[in-house]
Amino acid sequence: MKVAVVRELWEHERRVAMVPDLVGKLTGAGLDVVVESGAGEPALHSDEEYTAAGASIAQGSALDDADIVFSVQPLGPDRIAALKPGAITVSFLPLDERETIRAARDAGVTAFSVELVPRISRAQSMDALTSQALVAGYHAVLTAAERLPRFFPLSMTAAGTIPPAEVLVLGAGVAGLQAIATARRLGARVQAYDVRAAAADEIRSLGARFVELDLPTLDGTGGYAREMTEERAQQQRDLLAPYVTGSDVLITTAAVPGRTAPLLVERSTVERMKPGSVVVDIAAETGGNVEGSIPGEEINVGGALLCGGRNVPSQVPVHASRLYASNLVNLLLLMTHEGDVSVDLDDEIIAGVCVTHDGTVRNSHARELLGEAD
Repeated sequence: MKVAVVRELWEHERRVAMVPDLVGKLTGAGLDVVVESGAGEPALHSDEEYTAAGASIAQGSALDDADIVFSVQPLGPDRIAALKPGAITVSFLPLDERETIRAARDAGVTAFSVELVPRISRAQSMDALTSQALVAGYHAVLTAAERLPRFFPLSMTAAGTIPPAEVLVLGAGVAGLQAIATARRLGARVQAYDVRAAAADEIRSLGARFVELDLPTLDGTGGYAREMTEERAQQQRDLLAPYVTGSDVLITTAAVPGRTAPLLVERSTVERMKPGSVVVDIAAETGGNVEGSIPGEEINVGGALLCGGRNVPSQVPVHASRLYASNLVNLLLLMTHEGDVSVDLDDEIIAGVCVTHDGTVRNSHARELLGEAD
């Protein structure tokens, strides 16, 4: 069966859905891998590397007669229409991509969204949200360190002592924990907050101080926080404000998959931060944790610099691609037996990631968005 790896057409996307190092895992399972020429170049992988690893290079589209298509971003309706019935696509696929989902349904294409991988131990190696959040948390701190007009670490010199930067991280999921670890490695003094009870021990285990607020915890399902009322959210913003204004750097990472990011910090609070402070909101694309953040833009708010994240993992394309490709390979191998790929919807993981199959929209939330709710 043919696995096609396509060039990414989305602006600002530098990742690729397969790296040469992992081609052998698919060919070893009896699958043929075809990579569109130049697909790996933004992530620094040449056609020659793919060829040496056992893949074929398609000078034009690799979609002709493809059985499985790997991509980072959704293919879009036009490319979906080029697929044969029964083909499988594996990519990020937000459920509000209505036209793409309709196209997959109408073409009889099975569309998998890696955003929907269940949070169970058996699926950890396939969890692309987690792998890409790791990259985002790392890069957010480097962005802040580059823009902060102060040192991160404590520096004791003959000319005097420079105190460490004060870093506050809001949200202690994978991205937040990686941000904490990276800021600590750079020598900053770090504190962090999360609404989930389990986060306190995780934060402390990384050497950061857990911010204690006089509020109840909000643990949800699958390791995520559950949504809060607006009254609770405002109380939280008010209590967090003095920690924000006392920080040199604020990193915000709170997200709820499929929903608007929670607003954690008001613009008026950012305006009261010290001159030269830096705020990096990696949730800017989903509404933002910080009021006024704009994806891909840096704006001055008072004396602080507010940086809105846009496709942050793509800014570290080499390792982001490596992790993402590993997620896709592990998911595909779950469905592969003696060179044949079959969709077993009795498997909890396969059923969880399946958005469309056999001419129907299987995901209930996607059906609601398409007006097809039961």
